[in-house]
Amino acid sequence: MKQEIMFIYTFKHECKDNLLKMINNLIYFDNNATTKVDKEVIETVIPFYNEYYGNAASKLHAHGWVAQAALEKATKQIASLINCEETELVFTSGATESVNLALKGIFEAYASKGNHIITCETEHKAVLDTCINLESKGAEITYLNVDKEGLIDITELRAAIKPNTILVSIMAANNETGVIQALEKIAEICNEKNILFFCDATQFVGKERCDVTELGIHCMAFSAHKMYGPKGIGALYVKRKDPRVNLIEQINGGGHQNGKRSGTLNVPLIAGFGKAAEIFETTFWDNGTHISKLKNYFEHQLLDIEGLRINGSTRHRLYNTSNLTFPKEKNVKSLLNKFAFSSGSACSSANAEPSHVLKAMGLSDEEVKNSYRFSFGKNNTLDEVKFFVEEIMKL
Repeated sequence: MKQEIMFIYTFKHECKDNLLKMINNLIYFDNNATTKVDKEVIETVIPFYNEYYGNAASKLHAHGWVAQAALEKATKQIASLINCEETELVFTSGATESVNLALKGIFEAYASKGNHIITCETEHKAVLDTCINLESKGAEITYLNVDKEGLIDITELRAAIKPNTILVSIMAANNETGVIQALEKIAEICNEKNILFFCDATQFVGKERCDVTELGIHCMAFSAHKMYGPKGIGALYVKRKDPRVNLIEQINGGGHQNGKRSGTLNVPLIAGFGKAAEIFETTFWDNGTHISKLKNYFEHQLLDIEGLRINGSTRHRLYNTSNLTFPKEKNVKSLLNKFAFSSGSACSSANAEPSHVLKAMGLSDEEVKNSYRFSFGKNNTLDEVKFFVEEIMKL
C-alpha cells in the first residue's frame, strides 16, 4: 500500500505536467475507442449535476419533475436517432451492459423454446465473453467464420439454424476493421425462421444512418461515447411488437424501466446522450463527407508503400475506419509519441494476444503484430492527416 501511495504521489507531482503536455500535443486518430465530448453536450450535462439534480423517480416535487422532463426529452431524441418508440429504449451504463442484458436476458426468457445462439468469430469481446458465460449455463453457441474481408457467409448462417435456435447475434460494424455486415439479409432470415436478431451497433450508431425498422433489427446495443457524447451511458433497443422481444431483468431492485433494468436513472448522462443524438442527426451528412475525405486521402497516400495491406472489405466498411498491415520495416508504433491510434480494440487492451478479429480473417501473428487501426473523427483536419502520412513515409 505504501508503494502504491508513493507512486500516486510521484505521478501527481512529478509526471502530471509532462503527461498533460504529451496529451495536448498528440494528434488523435482513435475515435473508435472514444470521442471528444461535444461542447454542447457538456453544457447540457452540467446543470443536471449542480442545479437540476433531482431524481426522475421523485414524483412529488419540482426537482423530480424537471429531471423527468429532461429524461423524456432525451428519450425522444435518442428514439428519433434510430427510429424506434420511446418505450422501446432501456438505458444502461454502456454498450457492454446492454450486450449482457440482451444476450443473458433473452437466453433466460426463451429457455423453454431453445438454447441455441448463433454469433460470429469477430464479434466484440462483450459478446464473445458473454457467450462463453452462457455456455457454462447450458447454452449452445455457434460461432460463424468470416472471409478474408471480414464478412460472414449468409448461406452459412442459414445452414447453422436449428429447431432450438432462439437468437442470432451479429454486430453491425466491426470495431477494429469497420466492416459492415449485411444486416437486412440477416434480419430477413431471422424473420423467416421466427428467430430474434440482436445487433451490437456500438460502432455503427452515430456514424451511419440506423433505422431499426428498415434494417429489421429486433434488439440493439449502442452507447453515447462513440458519438461525441459522455461515457458511462448506453441504451438497449427492445422491440415491443411484431415480434415482441422478451428478456429477463439482470439488475434487480425497484422494477425501473418497465422491469427491464433497475436502478436510479442517470439523468445528466442521458440528457447528454440525447443532445449527442440530436447533433448527429443535424450534422451527419457534412461530417460524414469530411471524415470520408480524410480516410480516403490517408489510404490513397499510403498505397505506395510496398507490402501495405488494407484489412477488411473496402466496399462494406465504415467511412472513418482504416485498419492497415504495414511491412515490418515500418516501425509505425514509434509514432505513438506524436499520434494516438490503436492496435485493436481499446476494450481488449489488457489482452496481450493477437487480435482475434484479424486472426479470424486469416492474418498471421506477424501480420497482426504490424497492423494498426486508425479511426478518424469530425474534429480531425486534413493538415493533421497530411502530417501523419509524412511521418509514416519517413520511417
